[in-house]
Amino acid sequence: MNRRHWITRVSGLIAVSALPFRVSAANTFPLNKSRAEWKRLLPTEAYVVLFEEGTERAGSSPLNGEKRAGTFICAACNQPLFDSAHKYESGTGWPSFWQPLAGAVATSTDFKLIYPRTEYHCSHCGGHQGHVFDDGPKPTGKRYCNNGVALKFVVRGEALPELRT
Repeated sequence: MNRRHWITRVSGLIAVSALPFRVSAANTFPLNKSRAEWKRLLPTEAYVVLFEEGTERAGSSPLNGEKRAGTFICAACNQPLFDSAHKYESGTGWPSFWQPLAGAVATSTDFKLIYPRTEYHCSHCGGHQGHVFDDGPKPTGKRYCNNGVALKFVVRGEALPELRT
């Protein structure tokens, strides 16, 4: 292999790795709404994170400091995602959890930063929540690093809102 072929192949790999990995909610998740429908239903900041896989600025979410007992739910469809007992202070500036509720999230591989990361989504609507890292506390060793704008909080004892259909 000559130098030109090697450079071409490496450049191609880098270009492909930089492409954003998107999960198609229409093909993968039970709640099937178009991007236009979600855009009408959600505040702009939430839409960008949930359905364009954006990231909110660290430290910008009031949910990062939420300490009450309750449930964190998807801001798009209201599916319960995390129990507050599984939240911890990670020092990252984003709400972090060591475990989601059973069946609440689905994962995919994200290559936006060239190297692969595990991205997770609400398993009901496909809304992007954040990324999973292997630097969390026991018993799982996982850190589910969530965008606060992709969540809503329901205090324990209050009724959870109905799932969006």
